[in-house]
Amino acid sequence: MFLFFASCLSACSAQNAQNTTLGEKEEKKEDDYSWDFGKVKEGSIMRHTFTFKNETKKILTIKGISTSCGCTVSKTKKDRLSPGEETSIEVSFNSKGYSGEVTQYIYVYTDDLDKQLIRFIIKANVTGD
Repeated sequence: MFLFFASCLSACSAQNAQNTTLGEKEEKKEDDYSWDFGKVKEGSIMRHTFTFKNETKKILTIKGISTSCGCTVSKTKKDRLSPGEETSIEVSFNSKGYSGEVTQYIYVYTDDLDKQLIRFIIKANVTGD
């Protein structure tokens, strides 16, 4: 299992579900690369799992994963995928210290020359309630 952390950029931008924690309900899937947690309580740790599929005709290597902020952690179960094979990209977002609309990005780097970077997006509306 590969685990990657990213440090917060200077201004961590105010940004097929499997699980969430602290009793929060995930809201909606916008597309295969985006997830909106909806309204979440400040301090909640939210989790979502994206499915990543090798759509090429050759073995694909995930070279790394980074996130737009240290408040977001991501990991993948596999880093080498045969053609048509899938893996999960697990994302965890800690809403502590956030308020209002928040958007965070997860960057998956591959050895595919046509798609060297794939971006996933998570969103939440963080409230004090």
